[in-house]
Amino acid sequence: MRPASRVADIAPFHVMELLTRAKALEAAGRDIIHMEVGEPDFPTPQPIVDAAQRAIAGGRMFYTPALGLPELREAISRFYAERYGVAVPASRIAVTAGASGALTLALACLVEPGSEWLLTDPGYPCNRHFVRAFEGVPVGIPVGAAANFQPTVGDLARHWNERTAGALFASPANPTGTMLSAAEIAMLAEFVRERGGQLIVDEIYHGLTYDGDAPTALAAGDDIFVVQSFSKYFQMTGWRLGWLVVPERYVRDVEKLAQNLFISPSTPAQYAALAAFAPETLAILEARRAEFRRRRDFLVPALAGLGFRLPAPSQGAFYIYADCSALSDDSEVLAGRLLEEAGIAATPGLDFGANAPARHMRFAYTTGIERLAEAVQRIERLLSAT
Repeated sequence: MRPASRVADIAPFHVMELLTRAKALEAAGRDIIHMEVGEPDFPTPQPIVDAAQRAIAGGRMFYTPALGLPELREAISRFYAERYGVAVPASRIAVTAGASGALTLALACLVEPGSEWLLTDPGYPCNRHFVRAFEGVPVGIPVGAAANFQPTVGDLARHWNERTAGALFASPANPTGTMLSAAEIAMLAEFVRERGGQLIVDEIYHGLTYDGDAPTALAAGDDIFVVQSFSKYFQMTGWRLGWLVVPERYVRDVEKLAQNLFISPSTPAQYAALAAFAPETLAILEARRAEFRRRRDFLVPALAGLGFRLPAPSQGAFYIYADCSALSDDSEVLAGRLLEEAGIAATPGLDFGANAPARHMRFAYTTGIERLAEAVQRIERLLSAT
């Protein structure tokens, strides 16, 4: 027996392999500054931890409904009304095992074998692998700085054909940190809608924006799937909890898939997340958002001063997507040198697609500003010695 043929098309998640090497160097006594993995360095806010502890102590650790605790779905619905002014009934919200679980459910529901799905290149690498895992065909749309590393209606028109079933985009995006405006989302949604396709929008970095809040795609229609997460803004990465907003016509299908694929999301994590929307929690999160902005505002000019080009603004998430071509003709080689010689873990463009990966690197500002300053000094020393 051999693995299914689809497995050959699933590339490794290179940033995780980079992290493994960085951890090995740390175990050997090296001081490594981590700028590779998209994970907030802050601990989960204490009100969330307290809520989990109370629930565990109360012994309520049984399966929940497949779509999640009703009270958590209601809390998410209220969050949309209060933060975005958008009415999203709790009945359309599926609580999931992280955003990855949400993407799994959405694509399991929608992807037919051989159907094509449009994705941005560069983009989050797992998206194309999710599509392939369900026997779909991921089609990368090369996006560049001229369009803020986001897709345009013209891009969709050039790539849409009779096999295209839909599109999956992110705002704010990984690895670029760029966003779509409300008008741009509406135009993309209308284009897909007119062609009978389905739009999925990844909004997992909402809340982590620094020049105004990101608009939700839910304002552009109730026929759009939206993926969200408790990992990034709410800083619950290890709790593995997210949600999927589902168009009404697909709710029962998503529920059946959730029942079979996951049974239910993590019960302790769901009780913890009930405290995520409390005023005291949101106050903590907003203070941390301000700290992320301070880090971004330090690191952007610092990298530019080292010779990296920053072709598009980092508007959200906690990433800077930098053009390193003036310093190296191979970002993977440069990333290797940064790690082995300077003790800095940063991600080469290899993970994010086929659109000029050798020219680009992603730096995550998920460490304190003092460590970011130390990283800049180390890079400067390395480049000076070259």
